[in-house]
Amino acid sequence: MQDGDLGKLHRLLIDFRDRRSWRRFHTPKDLAMSVSIESAELLELFQWKSDADIQSVAKDPSFVAEAASEIADVLIYLTLLAGELGIDPIEAAIAKTAENEERFPEA
Repeated sequence: MQDGDLGKLHRLLIDFRDRRSWRRFHTPKDLAMSVSIESAELLELFQWKSDADIQSVAKDPSFVAEAASEIADVLIYLTLLAGELGIDPIEAAIAKTAENEERFPEA
């Protein structure tokens, strides 16, 4: 993980985790499961809403705060998982975008 903002976040999360002795709960399997669970909680905010409903609630500060909280949870677990696997998520996303450029040419 690099020393940019994501690297700083990773160090903050590791410090938080280690001060609580939670390392044993942060295996790659458990972190991957947590990403899925938190992603489902984010999805639940949008479940059963039409596109028009979503445009409306996207202006509601309480809805935005709930979405921000769930997005943060997903990012936290992804950051920890990437760290456990020695993956730089920014570099992985750049590489994936380059791969997608080849797979999906412009129209």
